[in-house]
Amino acid sequence: MLRSYELKKDPRGMTWDLLLYVPTVSALGAFAANAWYASNPNLTYLLLFMACFFLFAGANRVLKTRLLCLPTAPVRLEADPQAPCVRVHLKNGTSLELLKDIHVYRDYSGRSIGLTGLDAAGKRLQFVFHKGQFSLERDYQSLQDFFAKKKAPLP
Repeated sequence: MLRSYELKKDPRGMTWDLLLYVPTVSALGAFAANAWYASNPNLTYLLLFMACFFLFAGANRVLKTRLLCLPTAPVRLEADPQAPCVRVHLKNGTSLELLKDIHVYRDYSGRSIGLTGLDAAGKRLQFVFHKGQFSLERDYQSLQDFFAKKKAPLP
């Protein structure tokens, strides 16, 4: 029986992400400006690199996994217990199948799941699904239970 999970926007998770990334990027930018005026260009470049890295990582996380705005954002997940594959439907209308070497990574708090695997062309794909993206908590739990039954990695 094919299990399908529709994903939705997660504004509560977005708020937490913004509370994490905005102060971090702001602080790194302020420290970089301080280092620039203190005539320490090497430290300035390092801090600016870190600020840009966190800015891009945070923007990608908020826009792709929390708000589902980017075309490559997953909007539906299908898992078939009979077939060793997982299909991920993206916002741009394409669907990707994870066929081999499928691994599931859970965080310690139980609020997100990382999913990686190889597609038919052998390209490694990875996705992150947050608890707040699921309409019902039982859907998220059902997905966790589905992957928990697969003790060993899927072929």
